Amino acid sequence: MSKMISLSLFIFIFIFILISPTLSSPPPTPSQPSIGITYTSRGTHLPHQSLLIPILQSLKITSVRLPQADPDIIRSFSFSGISLLLSIPNTLIPELASNQSKALRWLNHHVTPFYPRVHITTISVGNNDVLDSSTPPSNHSHFLLPAINNVNRALHELGIDKISVSTTFSFANVITTAFPPSSAKFQESVAESLMKPLLDFLAESKSPFLINLYPYNLYRMDSEIPIGYAVFEQGPFNFRDDLLSGVRYRNLFDMMVDSVITSMALLGHEDVPLVVTETGWPSFDESKEVDANPVYAEMYVKGLVKHLRSGLGTPLKRDGIVGTYIFELFDEDPKEVSDSKLLMQWGIMYTNTTLKFHINFSSAVRRGEFTGLWSMLIVCWVVLMVLMVQ
Repeated sequence: MSKMISLSLFIFIFIFILISPTLSSPPPTPSQPSIGITYTSRGTHLPHQSLLIPILQSLKITSVRLPQADPDIIRSFSFSGISLLLSIPNTLIPELASNQSKALRWLNHHVTPFYPRVHITTISVGNNDVLDSSTPPSNHSHFLLPAINNVNRALHELGIDKISVSTTFSFANVITTAFPPSSAKFQESVAESLMKPLLDFLAESKSPFLINLYPYNLYRMDSEIPIGYAVFEQGPFNFRDDLLSGVRYRNLFDMMVDSVITSMALLGHEDVPLVVTETGWPSFDESKEVDANPVYAEMYVKGLVKHLRSGLGTPLKRDGIVGTYIFELFDEDPKEVSDSKLLMQWGIMYTNTTLKFHINFSSAVRRGEFTGLWSMLIVCWVVLMVLMVQ
């Protein structure tokens, strides 16, 4: 009898040892994207740089995008465990395209002094308005691919092969339509000349396609979009059906993401990883836009995080996007837009470091989710003992 009990106890302990790593620190599922934040370092009223890492760590943020790649700020991330996405200014694209030594010079100021102490994962050559000829500097699309190639070659020359090189686009500048997603495609002016060779490069180098995506902007342009649909509110009328594909979309974010997926698929590269480099909702707009308020900002950011953490992906990409960066950590100072002062506050924190609303950025799975597994093990052990006694 005692031998049988000892045997059953041994079996129970053996099973426990096998599954204990999962119980103690379960990894996120492959379809769970990383959720990071954008830190914009311009502004005179930002908290002191020494507070940045403690703030990020207290929020359990593990990835940060730096639109301004300030070497002092990059250095501050040493041994922090926080990954960085760096951006190269649009103004440098022509000279980076002309000479690989220019790319080496930039890397020697912004990467090699800190890597690998600083976990740099991606470099974006240019950002957002690189294709917008109405925004200074002028359209640099014909310089973009040579610049990306020179940065990539320079990294390999330095013996660095774990940093991806890409560029960042704005949804409004490259996608023809957001709805229906099945009809979306890249703008004809850039589809074959830029997007196809860029996607070829990204597929070969296993680098992500980067895009800034704002449901808020699309919502403001289309009066037929319900506010609840834009801010992840669950409701009987918060959906839109793509009649061509038969897909139902329950939030505007997924609809816009799938428009990008469809556009890439038309060029033969739907499997290129996708990263949303900016998304968010303003909590204040000086132009008196009523929907730019803290209530909707909280609903959008919390709804986005919950949706991404669910691991459901989008209707066309069930394995989900690779990562998303919420815009942004702190409110910015006023800036000039269309010859008028327009203050739009997108931060999740005030500049005095007070949170506007609580967000759980942690990807950890709670132990309580495994209580069913514990119960099953105990029942199996009891049954095994009874069978042995008989």
